[in-house]
Amino acid sequence: MNQTTDHLSFENTEIAFRHSSNSDLKRAYWLFRVINVNFLVKIGPPITNFAVKIGLPIKGLIKATIFKHFCGGETIRECEKTIKSLEAGNVGTILDYSIEGEDDEQVFDSTCEEIIRTIRRAAKETAIPITVFKVTGVGRFSLLEKLDSKAALNEAEQAEWKKVQDRVLVICQKAFDTGIPVMIDAEETWIQDTIDQLALNMMRRFNKDKAIVYNTYQLYRHDKLQSLKSDHQAAATEGFILGVKLVRGAYMEKERKRAAEMGYPSPIQPDKAATDKDYDAALHHCTDHVKQIAFVAGTHNEDSCRLLADLLDKKGISHKNPHVYFSQLLGMSDNLSFNLADAKYNVAKYVPYGPIKAVLPYLFRRAQENTAIAGQMSRELSLIVKEVGRRSKAKGER
Repeated sequence: MNQTTDHLSFENTEIAFRHSSNSDLKRAYWLFRVINVNFLVKIGPPITNFAVKIGLPIKGLIKATIFKHFCGGETIRECEKTIKSLEAGNVGTILDYSIEGEDDEQVFDSTCEEIIRTIRRAAKETAIPITVFKVTGVGRFSLLEKLDSKAALNEAEQAEWKKVQDRVLVICQKAFDTGIPVMIDAEETWIQDTIDQLALNMMRRFNKDKAIVYNTYQLYRHDKLQSLKSDHQAAATEGFILGVKLVRGAYMEKERKRAAEMGYPSPIQPDKAATDKDYDAALHHCTDHVKQIAFVAGTHNEDSCRLLADLLDKKGISHKNPHVYFSQLLGMSDNLSFNLADAKYNVAKYVPYGPIKAVLPYLFRRAQENTAIAGQMSRELSLIVKEVGRRSKAKGER
């Protein structure tokens, strides 16, 4: 290992939790303990949804626990404390308005306006280096599904699709005008081709001189490493910078279930090792072409973070190269985010926000994903315990 990353430690809990009070650590400890219990995570969503639906007063409990840990607030204003706290540790914020699953034109218009507000807020200071949105936040899922299936749209659907494209265009235009990059999140495979085409068209328009629009590549799909390489070839040929967010993926169980039910081959990699191999190959490819590819490595995997840190040093790429960012979710893997930032790498945390009721699907997905990777939860818990012990010892020595 080269000299620069020799001292990069993901075990330094003092740096990792410098922004967390003792009460924050206590809340996180019990939250992760609960998330580790599969039974509670499975029965929690239906019970919570029912309680919210009939008006039981549990929003306060949700806001004080799981919402407070994984979200910045219900509004941009409520996120300010989180933005400042992350900035104090040299970690940027990615404001993520986490509304999903709606099918109302007025909601789509208001979501579009809110995403533009996040871009305006980001333009005010360097604490928010990147922004993000989902196409299903500004357009109907079933319309995207119909487009992906290559079915003909009727006249009303064509008008509706034009509105979706206009919303995406106005968001990307605002990002371009302010110079603030915007990432388009990946979604389910049966609407992703349409999203990919939209994203590439926006890059062709806005990424001539600077990476403004980024598309997301889910490497747990067995075809996405090749997609990345093909899109890079198109960018090189057509003369635009490819904006890339690399993730492993968020819809694995749903994807496998649908493939089995509908009788088509699963789009998901055969095993985790295959996903890891493609993810790391994507890191190699992006660092090999860092002038033509701007990328955000969205990962909670320590090995991938270590690999990327090593690749930057090996290839003489500055830790502060604007084309390279590490990214993790708020409330998770602080040992990665804050130690990477302390070593002067570009790091930004996803900070979801929005009305509690609307953000519940996001929160339930976080909990369910976390139980699917039990090792991650054990890791989070062990680091919290280690930091609590360190603080107790330091207090005793004073």
